[in-house]
Amino acid sequence: MLSTKGYAAMSAGAVLQPFTFTRRMVGPHDILIKIRYCGICHSDIHQVKDEWGGSIYPMVPGHEIVGTVIQVGSDVTKFHEGETVGVGCFVDSCRTCASCTQGLEQYCEEGMTLTYNGHDKNGDPTYGGYSSQIVVDEQYGLKIPQALSLEGVAPLLCAGITTYSPLRQWGIGKGHKLAVVGLGGLGHMAVKLGYALGADVTVFSQSEKKRDDAKRLGAIDYAATAQEGAFARFSRTFDFIIDTISAPHDYNAYLDLLKTDGTLILVGVPDQPISIEAFSLILRRRRVVGSLIGGIQETQEMLDFCGEQGIVSDVEVIQLSQINEAYDRIIRGDVRFRFVIDLEASNGCF
Repeated sequence: MLSTKGYAAMSAGAVLQPFTFTRRMVGPHDILIKIRYCGICHSDIHQVKDEWGGSIYPMVPGHEIVGTVIQVGSDVTKFHEGETVGVGCFVDSCRTCASCTQGLEQYCEEGMTLTYNGHDKNGDPTYGGYSSQIVVDEQYGLKIPQALSLEGVAPLLCAGITTYSPLRQWGIGKGHKLAVVGLGGLGHMAVKLGYALGADVTVFSQSEKKRDDAKRLGAIDYAATAQEGAFARFSRTFDFIIDTISAPHDYNAYLDLLKTDGTLILVGVPDQPISIEAFSLILRRRRVVGSLIGGIQETQEMLDFCGEQGIVSDVEVIQLSQINEAYDRIIRGDVRFRFVIDLEASNGCF
């Protein structure tokens, strides 16, 4: 077994602290990755706090991983030592169900193996990217375009694919009016990608403080939702809305902004059930749909697209010793737009 250092939550809501654990040895189809950067996703906080239930402790979070291959198994053909590689939200799946064979591993009928807070096929807990190294099957690794900054690439492996997948699934692009609700880690990627695909993007955020950011990222309009009358001028305006908010809010207010046959796409996950009025859907034949990350093939497509377009996440780089402060700042909304841990600079933190 490979001794590995990381940061872990030892119980629900506990602060993260240094933690030593073991990874499996490199098998014939495995690659060993020295982790260089790992993004901090809001879902890390939800799971550390057990807000969705089912959390496994000790928990080493992190599923936006970029690193360098330092060892390859005897039968590996996809990667070589020294190559830069990414690992996203899952590291295995059944590989044989209808979803897996269609490249939709995120919807694996037996359940994908999460990068952390899951169990592998041997029943052992999985540990994520707030750590020095990780072993994964080569089929679940991703090639990173050379032109992109590695710290900016890390959040693409969750925030990027979470917003790219529905944009592609529903063919959103030139000629479409797209609203993005929330301008955080997910929302800012939805704006960048929607703009790159040719959509006219409008951002809905709580206050005026992110208006300039929205315009810089590619939005043509902006609404501060806390202001009275913020929704009125957008009635029946949009073909699509991507809702990235993970706190309870009024879905019906956004449904009323859709045209006939418009689609509200949910990628944020509030911790309480949503309420939707039937007439919000019926009167304009509107739809509410959801989307969950993407499969390996689509994630690679997203990375290649970002490489061609020069798209990365806007990030603030920190060391592991700052992780608990970063969690507090995320909860307060005090980040533009994603924290990324520099693991190489954090060696003294373990």
